[in-house]
Amino acid sequence: MNWKRYFWPAVGLAAVAFSIWILLHELRGISLDDVWDSLMAISSTHWALSALSAVVAYAALAGYDHIALLHIGKRVSWLFVTLCSFTTYALSHNIGGSVFSGAVIRYRAYVTKGLSGQEVGVLVAVCWFTFVLSTITVGAIVLILVPGLLDRFSDLGLREFSGLTGMLMLVPVIAYVFCSWLNLRPLRIGSLQIHYPRLPIVARQLIIGPLELFAAGAIIYFALPEAGNPGYLVVLGVFLVSFSVAQISHAPGGLGVLEVVFLMGLPDMEAVDVLAALLVFRLFYLIVPLIISLGVVLLFERAQLRRNDN
Repeated sequence: MNWKRYFWPAVGLAAVAFSIWILLHELRGISLDDVWDSLMAISSTHWALSALSAVVAYAALAGYDHIALLHIGKRVSWLFVTLCSFTTYALSHNIGGSVFSGAVIRYRAYVTKGLSGQEVGVLVAVCWFTFVLSTITVGAIVLILVPGLLDRFSDLGLREFSGLTGMLMLVPVIAYVFCSWLNLRPLRIGSLQIHYPRLPIVARQLIIGPLELFAAGAIIYFALPEAGNPGYLVVLGVFLVSFSVAQISHAPGGLGVLEVVFLMGLPDMEAVDVLAALLVFRLFYLIVPLIISLGVVLLFERAQLRRNDN
């Protein structure tokens, strides 16, 4: 039995169990009726805005794959790429270990369009790097504009270091753009050539990636009440921290982890309102996409079976 195969799933489940234990402690005294009342208090306009934000977020996620395919010089139909990206992220966000699970799903899909294993590997790496680059960029901007963000998670008094931290985070982003402008030669690893992204690719990464994060954070922002709401930038910053911790934890769907970190980041708001907003996020960003993606997978596999039979 290969223990490595079970290590990260075990870590994810442990993170879920620990987070739920903390969450139960934080939410003691809150009933399901309280949560339902908070959900019902969200106006229809804000429900619609949260849903629209989720659509924008997944449209931007599809842009990750389009950028990667443009980088490796492969042409695949726009509809196929969009459906593949949507299915990949909908499943991997819920399964956990998004890089690994996403790689398996993408490989299964893109080899049917003539991509080699190496090309799919490069595609997955570009998508992952686009997410990391976007998280660093948006995180740096939020730290510069919201100096007190880190103080929501620590008592160390980091306000005076917030702007400096944000500017330091922008250094590798600027260096990445500068190296692209230099048009560096490809890196050769055996028979594999790794090409540095051209400036048009980098520009797309720095537009589409942050757009996805802005939209994902907006899902929660629109679902929060006005009372005690610290504003969009703070909510976005807390979302970046919570979503990053959830990704690192490998917890399926960030279950429990997302909620615990968000409650830490929004201590001035009613816990039941924060929980309700996160339920809206899970509905539009995780559950509905998961249901749709399962249908897409079934249709895809059915089409592949028919093709093999012929």
